[in-house]
Amino acid sequence: MPSAEILSTHTPALFAAAVERAAVLLRAGGIAALPTETVYGLAGNALDAAIVAKIYAAKGRPAHNPVIVHVGSRAMARECSSAWPALADRLADAFWPGPLTLIVPRASHIPDIVTAGGPTVGVRWPLHPLMPAVIRACGLPLAAPSANLSDQLSPTNAAHVAKQLGDRIPLIVDGGDSNVGIESTVVDVTGDVPRVLRPGMISAEAIAAVCGNVVPGPGSEVQSPGEGALRSPGMLAKHYSPKARLLILNWRDEADLLTQLKTLDLGPGSRDSHPGTTHVLAHTHIPLGGRFAHVSVIPHDAEAFARALYGELHHCDDAGAKLIVVEAPPETPEWAGITDRLRRAAA
Repeated sequence: MPSAEILSTHTPALFAAAVERAAVLLRAGGIAALPTETVYGLAGNALDAAIVAKIYAAKGRPAHNPVIVHVGSRAMARECSSAWPALADRLADAFWPGPLTLIVPRASHIPDIVTAGGPTVGVRWPLHPLMPAVIRACGLPLAAPSANLSDQLSPTNAAHVAKQLGDRIPLIVDGGDSNVGIESTVVDVTGDVPRVLRPGMISAEAIAAVCGNVVPGPGSEVQSPGEGALRSPGMLAKHYSPKARLLILNWRDEADLLTQLKTLDLGPGSRDSHPGTTHVLAHTHIPLGGRFAHVSVIPHDAEAFARALYGELHHCDDAGAKLIVVEAPPETPEWAGITDRLRRAAA
């Protein structure tokens, strides 16, 4: 059974008590799972290498994968950088607080473990009211990667955190379901033109509208550990993965989908090898469901799809799915972050 204390926040009094409890724990050198609008984060003092090491240990996170520093103000973000770029101010004006991480030159007091030894650091001012309130209460920037085991599905509610980390951490603050649902857009602003390193629900087009130009990430940008320090989390080939094998397919109708599944070489994770354990996530061409263990319908809307995606994948894992088939997202800018997460989950 999970041993973590789980605190509710659904009344003003409970919210205030949770903020104070989390702040006391974090000031004392502990770590805690806190809600944000993207996914839940596993937070600790970003200025203390030993505390950040606790986060890596709890997650089983590889040392070459940097973590994002969460702040509660523009001033705190500037303190994390040795030279705050003008581009950072323009994007912060437009999108902060919100699901945008800015890669900036790292200040000397940011520990190596936060940046995987690299010269830059990712900073974000989250929109969810809980995390900034805790940051203000403890007076510390917080390193906070997603509150899950490394490479597994990100959590979008407290139950997801408890399932993976409940016996590894002391505190989970329940702030409800994350209303963005996938990780933040990450933009490198250390050059003359902003570069998208990880797509999210703030699109490259929205960034270009603010900055006049942008270098979009090439669909699913991949960097291997041997290519130098990662500048952003979410750049490894496989990430955000359910336990089940995941396929991304286009199909015309149910018969076409069944034909594709019969002809594809799916190996031991195939539907034929595990009758009744194939789950389908669809948004446009909806199978009737009688031939599959479960069919989930997610609205044909990028924001709604992102909000529901990880929750649906968690449900598939909990139900014992061996194969998850996801209807391919549209190839339009607003779906780029969803496409990125699905491709890495399927790798």
